[in-house]
Amino acid sequence: MAGSVWRKKPMSAFEADMKKSELKRVLGKWSLTAIGVGAIIGGGIFVLTGTGAYYHAGPALALSFVIAGIACVFAALCYSEFASVLPVEGSAYAYAYGTIGEILAWIIGWGLVLEYAMGSMTVAVSWSGYFNKLLKMFGIVLPDWLTTDPASYTGSGFSMNLPAFLIVLLVVAILVRGTKGAAKANNFIVILKVAAVLFVIVAGLFFINLANWSPFIPDVKKIVSENGLTEAYGITGVISGAAAIFFAYVGFDAVSTQAGEAINPKKDVPFAIVASLLICTVLYILVSLVLTGMMNYQDFDPKGAYPDAIKAPVAYAFDIAGQNWASYIITFAATIGLISVLMVMIMGQSRIFLGMSKDGLLPKVFSRMNKVTGTPERNLYILGVVIAIVAAFTPINKLADMTSFGTLFAFMMVCIAVWVLRVKQPELPRSFKVPALPVIAVLGILINVYLMWNLSLDAQLLSLSWLAIGIIIYFLYSRKKSNLNHYNLDAAITHHDEEPTQEAIED
Repeated sequence: MAGSVWRKKPMSAFEADMKKSELKRVLGKWSLTAIGVGAIIGGGIFVLTGTGAYYHAGPALALSFVIAGIACVFAALCYSEFASVLPVEGSAYAYAYGTIGEILAWIIGWGLVLEYAMGSMTVAVSWSGYFNKLLKMFGIVLPDWLTTDPASYTGSGFSMNLPAFLIVLLVVAILVRGTKGAAKANNFIVILKVAAVLFVIVAGLFFINLANWSPFIPDVKKIVSENGLTEAYGITGVISGAAAIFFAYVGFDAVSTQAGEAINPKKDVPFAIVASLLICTVLYILVSLVLTGMMNYQDFDPKGAYPDAIKAPVAYAFDIAGQNWASYIITFAATIGLISVLMVMIMGQSRIFLGMSKDGLLPKVFSRMNKVTGTPERNLYILGVVIAIVAAFTPINKLADMTSFGTLFAFMMVCIAVWVLRVKQPELPRSFKVPALPVIAVLGILINVYLMWNLSLDAQLLSLSWLAIGIIIYFLYSRKKSNLNHYNLDAAITHHDEEPTQEAIED
């Protein structure tokens, strides 16, 4: 049993996969960077800033973003080294398969469904909310039964979240046309989105009241939040704020799922991972400084004079400054910007399933390619239908934390796996190496475990239940169907001191 579930995919098999890949290598380093930025900058920057400032750090929220950014850097560096060694689609799943064994690779791949597929559903519902708000600004009001899932609908009869359903199908229609076209659409949206963030920063500078930054780190205070009593402010508040807003950074790992379509993956993927993270960190810090300068952190109190300010802090900050017109720009930017997040999430999930299907762990339908467009067309259609239906008929808000669990779990495992690979196969060529790897890996592991521990109990239990279902599927289907199941990998390595070829494995 141990020799079966802990078997590893040999490096020669990865090399064979890269040579036979039908994916088209059309992404340069800046297109890859745009994918990372497109995934990271979403609705979070327009929402989490309010909750982070009021419940945790006050004006020192900028420091929380610095800490969260540093925490992400540890995982980003580990992802970058792996991408320079294994420039294939599959992200953390592929990295684990080559280093720590099939069973853990499967668990990571199954867990990434929580990040990408569940994340796609959540983003689709969030997009629907922004879209409805945008329509209302122009006097168009859709009926509740067309914008509300059945569980949340207070009326009688049929209901569904139609905008969420349609936006998923629209994104899938764009993705199946080819990665190059999808990347161009994403690049355009990212430029628009970054321009909106820069608008907030530049325009907001004229309405900053320096008194709102004093004291920059407020004294410790007890605040009653929706989940009970919370200790905020002080250094402790800055650190807890970092945990609260950490998830605004989720998405940079999507770059690694596109390695199979990168023109020069060993150099461009590490560059894009680090560059997208640094760009977004700087933007987040500047937005948080402007926001807490425009509006006193205590005014985000949901029971205060501006009860809705905590839900849309950036828009309200401009409203309070007497610049209502800015709300139109911010709402429009968020509506368009979330499309790129959804695009990257669905594209990332399809590439992970593509890699797992190529290895035999999922049905072959997920790895069948359209030879003209160079995309896993059926894979995308299946994902699109499932994501669209769930987004339209399920209340996603209670499951949103599961997205964070899957992400943090993958981050932790990548930190472990890159360390294992460096120790076991130090001779492998690496165009990028993590400096002071033991220190970086340990810090990455500890931070991600700490953040998982601080998620809600419901999210932890639901996520662990999801992983348990994945393990059952592995033993009932994937372990038997695995390509490695048809070759005695342990004997080959033990007796011949060399890795079997991909052809031998498939035979």
